[in-house]
Amino acid sequence: MRLWHPLGDKSIPGREGLDLIGAATDGLGMVPPKTGNEKVKLAAENASEAVVTPIRRPAGLVDEVYNRVRADIMSLKIPPDTRITIESLARNLGVSQTPIREALSMLEAKGLVTKQHLIGYCTAPILNRAQFEDIHEIRMLIEPYAARQAAVKMSDDAIAELGKLLAKMRPKKDSETRSTYDQFAEQDSEFHERLAQATGNALIADSLARMHIHLHIFRLSYSRSITSNAHEEHEILFRAIETRDADAAENAMRAHIQKSHARFVSFARA
Repeated sequence: MRLWHPLGDKSIPGREGLDLIGAATDGLGMVPPKTGNEKVKLAAENASEAVVTPIRRPAGLVDEVYNRVRADIMSLKIPPDTRITIESLARNLGVSQTPIREALSMLEAKGLVTKQHLIGYCTAPILNRAQFEDIHEIRMLIEPYAARQAAVKMSDDAIAELGKLLAKMRPKKDSETRSTYDQFAEQDSEFHERLAQATGNALIADSLARMHIHLHIFRLSYSRSITSNAHEEHEILFRAIETRDADAAENAMRAHIQKSHARFVSFARA
């Protein structure tokens, strides 16, 4: 039989030939070509490795898409109760459909979009007057109590962190945009959620968190005066909590909710 030989093309009988080839290749540090079966096996192994190797994408891409779409929803650039197509968003933002889908799922969890059978994703409708009044009633029942409990139960560290959050929320003069307005709405929601968590009552905290009250209220109108007035009211509330004055904290929260109602009630649709 004719076999490949590292020193030339020679005819070497079967077993002896294989032994000679092994000795020759060992001495020269050479490896003979793969047989047909070995080539197939190697190709399969390489293909398997190629499949399991993850495809990397830019870090934070989903968050960036989420923030862009959310800002457009909060500012009403994407109107309420409007169908959102994944294809058009992907085309407009210059990304694939995968981060769009993930971002829309995150927005659905926040209550800013809904997923409807045979339709797809739609922006959530604006609160109507009845819904707005229902939210106001729930807030008046729960949040003054939460503020009172926060003044009593919140740890010094938790109060310090609340103060840091409040400092971040301070509106900057002549620099507010729809994007910063959206950010204020998110931080406002966190501020109130921390007070609810301070009650130690998981049902209270969970109920308020699930309603996404502040995000829906801030969608009703965009105005620079809204954030500045709300922040001033938050500062009064925070000082009461910081000094452990439970009565003052409860009254400050009640006044804040009533003023918030007055700011937005005219924008809730009938």
